[in-house]
Amino acid sequence: MELKYKLEDRPGWRENLLYGLQWLAVSLPAIIIIGKVLGAMSGSLEMEVLYLQKVFAVTGVAFIMQIYWGHRLPLVIGPATVLLIGILASPGSSPAAIYSSIAISGIILALLAVTGLFARLQSLFTPRVVAVILLLVAFTMTPTIMQLISTNEGASSGRHLAFAFVFILLIFCGQRYLTGLLKSLLILLAIIVGSLGYFLLNPAWASAASAGKLGLVSFFAPDLSPALVLEPGVLTAFLLCFLGLSINDLGSIQAVGSVLRADDMPRRITRGITATGAANALAGFLGVIGPVNFSFSPGVIASTGCAARRSLVPAGAAILLLAFLPRALFYLSYIPSVVIGTLLLYIMCTQVAAGLTAAFDALKTLGEPRFDNALVIGLPILAGIIVAFLPQAVTATFPATLQPILSNGFVVGIVLALLLEHLIFRK
Repeated sequence: MELKYKLEDRPGWRENLLYGLQWLAVSLPAIIIIGKVLGAMSGSLEMEVLYLQKVFAVTGVAFIMQIYWGHRLPLVIGPATVLLIGILASPGSSPAAIYSSIAISGIILALLAVTGLFARLQSLFTPRVVAVILLLVAFTMTPTIMQLISTNEGASSGRHLAFAFVFILLIFCGQRYLTGLLKSLLILLAIIVGSLGYFLLNPAWASAASAGKLGLVSFFAPDLSPALVLEPGVLTAFLLCFLGLSINDLGSIQAVGSVLRADDMPRRITRGITATGAANALAGFLGVIGPVNFSFSPGVIASTGCAARRSLVPAGAAILLLAFLPRALFYLSYIPSVVIGTLLLYIMCTQVAAGLTAAFDALKTLGEPRFDNALVIGLPILAGIIVAFLPQAVTATFPATLQPILSNGFVVGIVLALLLEHLIFRK
């Protein structure tokens, strides 16, 4: 790969600002989409924007921490989808218990990385288990995607489904024909085009936009959530979710490190995962979803020709600044639910593609018997999907202590994958 600026180069301030804006444009969609999905659960506009403020603050801090102390690589950071699944699958648990579990899990992940014990846990992450985790993230998100797409907000459910069908095909056309930086900005472009298209079809929804009592500048300190509530079932579920998060984080750091041929990768991995754990502990303390490193950074580097880690500083600073601008966040996040659901569908399609690639590679590496090897992947996926679609009336009958585990399709799938891989079909 031909690069204009390498990892430790220092672009001029004008170029650095331009590259930083490009990194910002790539980073914003995931933060807004996932933050809005969870913020909408608060029930009021003010609390939704407040949730977004805290997510932006955690992400901005994570950016700066990783650039100067963590892996020191040009990596996009955003809310972890696997934690989104854990939060959505715990409707019967209190927010304090959920975010306390995220904070504790983040601390444990950081300690495992610092002490070197995380390297020993990597033996659990066999190719088949990794494939199951990647696929489970996508498939267990389908109930949420279905709910977002079929909502009757501003129009009938039928019109929303038709809009989503056309919109997803247009996004895939963009994936097929766009190149370079435009392809890296596909999700951002889709947010803009999709929202404008929906507003033209439903002008009444667009006219309802109002920042209400939101100020131009505000701090979120009065709503800090330091209360510690321990529920063993919830904590166990999130510890298993953090297995998936750590695989995502490790794979992203390794991908960018190998592309850039970065030196001292073991140390970068240790410090990067430690920083991710610390950022998740901060997120849990603030009562929001935690961040993870994303794996699509090599595409951005290839399209811009800039791998300088310091070019991400303006992006991190801008994200941190937006955390104190609630009215700006409101207008940035004023996106129809059907657009968010369709974008999540596209993102999960890329997740399925990654999972299938990992599954094919695993089956090819393991050789015969392929049927038994495929069964280790098949059962956890189907079981996870079944649990994800169980009605709440059914999950309410589970024992209270085990309910956060047994009602979480991702967690059930992970447990089955580990049992099949390391016990029943152990090589």
